[in-house]
Amino acid sequence: MLIIPAIDLKDGECVRLKQGRMEDNTVFSNDPVAMAERWIKAGARRLHIVDLNGAFAGEPVNAEIVHEIAKAFPELPIQIGGGIRDEKTIDAYLSAGVRYVIIGTKAVQTPNFVTEMCLGFPGHIIVGLDARDGKVATDGWSKLSHHDVIDMAQGFEEDGVESIIYTDISRDGMMQGLNVESTVKLARSISIPVIASGGITNIDDITELCQVEQEGIIGAITGRAIYDGSLNFTKAQELADKWV
Repeated sequence: MLIIPAIDLKDGECVRLKQGRMEDNTVFSNDPVAMAERWIKAGARRLHIVDLNGAFAGEPVNAEIVHEIAKAFPELPIQIGGGIRDEKTIDAYLSAGVRYVIIGTKAVQTPNFVTEMCLGFPGHIIVGLDARDGKVATDGWSKLSHHDVIDMAQGFEEDGVESIIYTDISRDGMMQGLNVESTVKLARSISIPVIASGGITNIDDITELCQVEQEGIIGAITGRAIYDGSLNFTKAQELADKWV
């Protein structure tokens, strides 16, 4: 299982939000490229980048920084989300060297868009489903829909998405532990891989995830915990690598 460091970009800086609130952020670095290098040196084999401004604006805002990171580390798989709502944006990111693009709000609002993008960019499309109490949230988590997360995931599996990133937004940035039960429930309902996100606090959460990895969970995104120091990233990845 991959432990995937999150780099959340707001106004050109690396930040972390609490439950998606843009006004409730902590700045960890003003040099995102250096931050990417930090996690690579610590053993990261994939990076998760989110353009927070883009998520709210509905179009890329920090794309230039993402391009810089991709250029600096061309061999590293990068997955990018936030404001990806048209084919031109996807093409620009992939052309810049990003490996995967994450479709979130647009996937919920216009599911046919995912179908088309999977045909146009096979193997490069990830859908991010952010949910609270089993219902999908959109627009940077500011709106809660009536869509069931499992029903939507099954539909996107049929479209051919590479994987699903599942975030329990009630846990994200709150350092309360991952919602393993709901993550496993989703993973069992589909055959494509699931990447867990939201609430990872310490090494015990990694151990708990490793115990259910066989359900189809290929990775875990972690942000605040590795920045605050409650989780040692290198030790977490070493644990995941040794788990049988």
